[in-house]
Amino acid sequence: MIYKSKIGDIDLSKIVRLYPAAVVEVNGETAEMSLEWADMNGEKVNITSYALIFDFTPPKDELRNKKELHFETKDELIEIMTEVAQFFQE
Repeated sequence: MIYKSKIGDIDLSKIVRLYPAAVVEVNGETAEMSLEWADMNGEKVNITSYALIFDFTPPKDELRNKKELHFETKDELIEIMTEVAQFFQE
């Protein structure tokens, strides 16, 4: 299951976790937050982008192995999430 993305091929069969996030900026620091958190607190922080995180890190492994697709809007994120979900329905 290879997803051809704008950052290259992503092997979906090796994903440990797949999740969306809002990238927020607070006091010069950036962090990835859940979409639910961003919806509830969006007026208090600056949402700079949205991301779909493909995490390949095995449990208990400290060295993170992940790829991220970034989007300007939540709608773009949802569109790609729907596209990726098609791979798991086959």
